[in-house]
Amino acid sequence: MMGPGSVSTLPLRTKWGKESPTLYMPGSVVPSKLEMGRMLVKLSDLGIFPSALASDVGQGGYMAAGDLLTQTIDGFDLNNIWTEFQQAIALVNQQRTLLTQLLTFPVTSNVERVAQISQASFEEASEYGEPRGIRPVGSFFTLGYDFKDYDVAARFTWKFLRDAPASQVEAINAMVIEADNRLIYNKVMDALYNPANRVADINGQDVNVYALYNNDGTVPPKYKTNTFAGTHTHYLTSGNVNVDPRDLDEMYEHVRHHGYSFENGVQHLLLVNTVEANRIAQFRMAGTYSAGGTVGGQYDFIPSVAMPAMFLPKDVVIFNGQQAPARISGLPVIGSYGPMLVLVDDMFPAGYMALLASGGPENLRNPVGLREHGNASFRGLRLVKGPNPDYPLIDSFYQRSFGTGIRQRGGAVIMQVTAGAYAAPTFV
Repeated sequence: MMGPGSVSTLPLRTKWGKESPTLYMPGSVVPSKLEMGRMLVKLSDLGIFPSALASDVGQGGYMAAGDLLTQTIDGFDLNNIWTEFQQAIALVNQQRTLLTQLLTFPVTSNVERVAQISQASFEEASEYGEPRGIRPVGSFFTLGYDFKDYDVAARFTWKFLRDAPASQVEAINAMVIEADNRLIYNKVMDALYNPANRVADINGQDVNVYALYNNDGTVPPKYKTNTFAGTHTHYLTSGNVNVDPRDLDEMYEHVRHHGYSFENGVQHLLLVNTVEANRIAQFRMAGTYSAGGTVGGQYDFIPSVAMPAMFLPKDVVIFNGQQAPARISGLPVIGSYGPMLVLVDDMFPAGYMALLASGGPENLRNPVGLREHGNASFRGLRLVKGPNPDYPLIDSFYQRSFGTGIRQRGGAVIMQVTAGAYAAPTFV
């Protein structure tokens, strides 16, 4: 029997006999540590239980004895169906969790004052004069992170719990975990792709929660010889309906000129949908990609070591570097364009490209801050038991509190592939 907070793991196998990644099976209490991506099954797809979404609070009911099912109407065992669903969904959620960690860093404070360092200069000394004193900090830039509480209930009658197999009870728990995973992912992506600043009420005071640089009048700090105006923005458009290599060159320049370069220890990750990836895979320095003529970029696209083998002419040589790795922090890489590793997934919205400078999982140099409560006992996904100690699952509910905000405003850039103005995608 598993005790409070315990987690058991079991290897899952697909119907082809290949072992899939380990699936986490939560015990009676979900660990307080921020752990996402552990889903068993979404029963609403089977028409058995109502959907368990964080936005569905107050719309669900109790699981009664009459809700107990053992097989579908055509005779298939529900436990076998759930096992197959577990394998497929666990793979999806594993990728979503790894990506979120590469985009974010943990935050517990609601406001940060980021120092804007000014430059110091020597002056020629005089025989009788005293040198001028300097101060190490010119000014502070105050930014905040919003913070909201989310919850959803899982209600059962004692008769249902008496007769239901563990798999049906665990399936409800799994639906909540998937909903929690999706909620965090959507909020992080919206913070990155949405150019609108927000306002958070922090101790009765309105504090700005910023997007990336967005033409809001903020003047980015000078970096080397690069200076900027208050109209500077990191929400770009391609100017045409197809992506070409110059678009990627422009995106890289928008993070490089703020100091987010590989020389300074960050990895550049380009997140694209399959639609854009199919064109990027054809990019060559001397190639034609639109009716406008030759628009080759500064680099060639080089497939990663994970890509299928291909025939090449005898005189083709890859020099000045090596092929991109098959994975970065567990995420598949299809290739590279210059210093950028290209990650492809249909989770990313079609018609958009995101380039971010990542310092690694949950690193301070990642663009999005993921804020949790300063009290450690209120962090992570919490399972709050019902009022009856003999039946803790009756009237139990799940609770998550967190918020987001951008700290590294120049550490990422979003480009929409369009001839019109930028419009943020919707994440649901």
